[in-house]
Order: sequence, then C-alpha cells, then structure tokens
Amino acid sequence: MAWTKYQLFLAGLMLTTGSLNTLSAKWADTFSAEGCHGDKEHEFNHPFVQAVGMFLGEFSCLLVFHILLCHDKRRPESSFNPGQSFNPLLFFAPAMCDMTATSIMYVALSMTSASSFQMLRGAVIIFTGLLSVAFLGRRLKPSQWVGILTTIVGLVVVGLADFISMDKKEHKLSEILTGDLLIIMAQVIVAVQMVLEEKFVYKHDVHPLKAVGTEGMFGFVVLTLLLIPMYFIPAGQFTGNPRQVLEDALDAFCQIGFKPLILVALLGNTVSIAFFNFAGISVTKEISATTRMVLDSLRTLVIWAVSLALGWEKFHSLQVLGFVVLLTGTALYNGLHRPLLARIPYCAAWVQDDEAEEQAGAGERERLLSEARVQAVDSP
Repeated sequence: MAWTKYQLFLAGLMLTTGSLNTLSAKWADTFSAEGCHGDKEHEFNHPFVQAVGMFLGEFSCLLVFHILLCHDKRRPESSFNPGQSFNPLLFFAPAMCDMTATSIMYVALSMTSASSFQMLRGAVIIFTGLLSVAFLGRRLKPSQWVGILTTIVGLVVVGLADFISMDKKEHKLSEILTGDLLIIMAQVIVAVQMVLEEKFVYKHDVHPLKAVGTEGMFGFVVLTLLLIPMYFIPAGQFTGNPRQVLEDALDAFCQIGFKPLILVALLGNTVSIAFFNFAGISVTKEISATTRMVLDSLRTLVIWAVSLALGWEKFHSLQVLGFVVLLTGTALYNGLHRPLLARIPYCAAWVQDDEAEEQAGAGERERLLSEARVQAVDSP
C-alpha cells in the first residue's frame, strides 16, 4: 500500500527534526564566546542549560495537546481522544530518569562526535531487553537475544572507530572514552525509564502528547531549579566554564549575548524536539511503530553525513561497519527480519508460529492492562 502525502510528510518531518535535534546541540558546542566579568573567549560548554531547553520543547507538547483539544471541542462531532484523567505524579519517576539521562548525554556530546553519539544510543535495546526480563517477566525470543549480542558487537566497533579516528587537537583520548561510556551509561537510565513507564504508566489511557508534555514539565521545572545549586558546586576540569563549577547558567547567558548564533542553535534544539515528538507519535499512529524505528535509525545516517559535510569529523570505514552492525542488531530485536524469512519456504511456517505467539502475548498484556484501567477508574 502506497503512502499518502500526509504520511510522507510525517516521515520526512520525523527524520528531519530528529536529525536537527542532535545536530543543533552539537552546533552549540562548537561555538566560542566571551563570558561574564570580562572572561576571555571560551567554548560554549553548558550541557545542563541545553537539557533545560530540550525539556522546554517537550513541555510545549502539553500546549499542543490542549490546542488540539480546544479545536476538537469546537467541531460538531468529536474525533479527538484525550484519554482518561490521571495523577500527573505517575510521570515524576520516569521524568527524573529522562532528566538524568538527557543531562548525561549532553555532557557526553561535548566530548565525542555527533554520529558516535547517535550510534551509541542504540545500546538502549540491550538494557531495555534485560530489564524487561527481570522486572516485567517478559520472555525474549532467540532473535531478540541475537539482536542484543549483535548490538554489543556494533558498540565495540563504533568505540574502536572513535579510538582510531580521534582528533587529538579537538578531543583527548580520555575525553572520547569518557564520552562514549557516559552515553552507554545514560542508556541504562533510559531503559529504566521505559520499564517504569510500561509497568506503572501504560496501564492508564494517556494521550502520548500529554504524556510527553507532562514528563517535559517535570524535567523543565526540576532541572531549572537544580541550576541554582549547580552554580556553586565545584567540578574542576570536568566542566569547561571559567569558574569550574558543575553548571554556570549566567556564563551561558553572557556567551549568548556576545554570540547570538548560540541562541539560534539552542532554539533549534528546543523546537526540533517538540516537532520530533509530535511527528514520532503521528508516524506510529498513521503508519506503524516499525516505520518509526526505521526512521529513527536512518537519522543516524543523516547526522553522520551532515557531520562529515560540515567537517565536524573525519570519515572512517569502521564507522560504516559499526552502523551496519548496530542497524542489524536493532532490526533483529524489533523483528524486521520476519518479512524476509517469510519468503523462504522452510522458514515461513516458523515465522507464522512466532507471530501468532506474539499476538497471543500482546492480547494477554492488553487484557491485563484493561483490567488495570478498570481498577484505576473504580478506585477512589
């Protein structure tokens, strides 16, 4: 079935804004400007300020949700499903995981390349798979275990490519290794977030835009307040600001004043994450979750190509191999190999049995979720 123009627009929007989100954050890291109190020109190294901007973008999804809701109320026939009411505090724990992981990843992005940053984020399927077995009682298929092992191999290849192709003028070896390890560590926290959302949040019928916006609200408020103590916490050489504190928000604003292009990069990050979330949710609804996963993988290729074109990094063949291996691992974990196997006569029956088992498991999970929703509605 051919895609409609609207579906093509959504797919293009998701791919474009998803790529811009990482590229704009990396662009901000490339600037240098004077700071407050006559500080000499130095790099714009403010990951926590950037994270606040990203959460502001997620928070704006809540505004979009209410705009759509108000627009729908004016129509003669309602077609917008706002979902059931819920306690917003349900999203507090996942939001704190999101806040922590995002902050760590923005710190890591200043230490490594944009393409490696995006590729290493693929590690999330390893920890999501393991935690879903441990805490959700889920059974992983053999293909998913193979996908996890393949992803591990891909991560090793990407890390090796970073080691071989590093630019000693821009980043030290210790910085690159620390950045790569921080990205992988952040994926553990992202996996915890996903498990928490599935265990405690998904049993409620919450509209995706409202869910993203609520998490963004908590992340924005909490991280903005945390900028105050961060201004006084010494961090030594770990940070790049002149005062060597964990985060110097005032220095960030002064640098923006001296070089307004930094603000353009930060706004690009904020706006792109809002549109990326909207487009991602719409792609899942209008096309499929599989298409969303494929587009999310393709944006790694876009980020890598743009980084090479802008001269932010140098080409290395190992990165190509690493990307292919990671993409293969992701495809195996998400079942994208099934259509290919279904065309092979000896494998077609196995694929049908596998899909039937998955549908039965999904039906059982939906039944349990429905019961949980009824209990949530009936409880005081």
